[in-house]
Amino acid sequence: MVRMSKQIRFNAFDMNCVAHQSSGMWRHPQDQSARYKELGYWIELAQLLERGHFDGLFIADVLGTYDVYGSSNEAAIRHAAQVPVNDPILLVSAMAAVTENLGFGITAGTAYEHPYPFARRMTTLDHLTNGRVGWNVVTGYLPSAARNMGHDDQLEHDQRYDVADEYLEVTYKLWEGSWEDDAVVRDREAGVFTDPAKVHEIGHSGEHFTVPGIHISEPSPQRTPVIFQAGASPRGIAFAAGNAEAIFVAAPTKTVLAGTVKRIRDALEAAGRDRYSAKIYTLLTIITDETSEKAHAKHEEFLQYASDEGALVFMSGWMGIDLSQFELDEPIGNVKSNAIQSTVANFQQADDSGKEWKVRDIAKLGSIGGLGPRVVGSPEEVADFLQEWVEETDVDGFNLAYAITPGTFEDVVTLIVPELQRRGVYQTGYAPGTLRNKLHGRGDRLPDEHRGAGFKIGNRVGV
Repeated sequence: MVRMSKQIRFNAFDMNCVAHQSSGMWRHPQDQSARYKELGYWIELAQLLERGHFDGLFIADVLGTYDVYGSSNEAAIRHAAQVPVNDPILLVSAMAAVTENLGFGITAGTAYEHPYPFARRMTTLDHLTNGRVGWNVVTGYLPSAARNMGHDDQLEHDQRYDVADEYLEVTYKLWEGSWEDDAVVRDREAGVFTDPAKVHEIGHSGEHFTVPGIHISEPSPQRTPVIFQAGASPRGIAFAAGNAEAIFVAAPTKTVLAGTVKRIRDALEAAGRDRYSAKIYTLLTIITDETSEKAHAKHEEFLQYASDEGALVFMSGWMGIDLSQFELDEPIGNVKSNAIQSTVANFQQADDSGKEWKVRDIAKLGSIGGLGPRVVGSPEEVADFLQEWVEETDVDGFNLAYAITPGTFEDVVTLIVPELQRRGVYQTGYAPGTLRNKLHGRGDRLPDEHRGAGFKIGNRVGV
């Protein structure tokens, strides 16, 4: 067993839908993902995760359907592949009401909603959760979402980040640079609730947005929610280096992950921030039981419910190539796609069998947990795996997908967390304060070196 002192952190990865990452698993008799429409499901999940001292629940989202496979969304609809899907933001208030420490990472895009109303929505949630909200900033990747918003297609990859840069500038100005900390005076005798002299218009006029006025909400505990980001491209890493306080990545092997983590930490440093100013979580699915034999039997049972076609729907969307045009036993070498080749090459690093990979293998590797690896074993074996990955890659923790829900999370909370705590590498309680302080221990507000801090009252010209 690897012995080290670095703490391991967990996030739970879910979505307000049926099939999030694991296609076909909704058919399993113990899976409750079809309860996604019930507040009771989310309340119970939040309470479970807080018992397991998870940092937070990270809720993904899309505004379109996966329609690359077969040039249609029929297969996505048939397999419930992230459709139907409901709004993630509306879940948070109920979960916050039954928890005290769990954080909530909400996915919302910068392409299709104006930043002014969005800033108010996040401020509202930050108030209602006592500062436990994070925003996963996404620029969008599904062309179907763009079409439903009245566009022919998405902007080019790097252009989407240009829009996102200005989007964040607007929200930073609203959250950090509009209301002074003591603007709300609540002076009953004078009849003044808020001092108008301490509320400032942001006067933003940019290439994509014009927002002249004030933020319409008073400052929340964090002001700016914790900024989450997931993007491993050079432009995505540059964006994260300036903005992100928690970063999600997906890597099939320790070698790939170590390289990604180093690039991110180098970029943070190049942006004038500390190398460890953002927590990095990597995607992982844990399948465990009391013994190794039981865990592997559980894994084999799960595979009986996995859907090859449903997995290829996801893979086609993520890679941008229609895998329906190939037979399942088609060799990967016949699939002319850089995205396919690079993805499979990464996974082959973890498979030394020397076999010829086929399209069917892509479906199998993505059928449970998506593009992240799966670890199957006893609590001791899983804990060894987690410690090795953290020690050898410098990652901070794991963004845990599920095979079945909430069963996968229940297994982690009841079996894996106690084993990690016994080894002294997992928190047994929460730090006080907001999500930002729980993650970084540096207070509730943005640190001075963060991009958003440049928009604080007094830092902006004219304020």
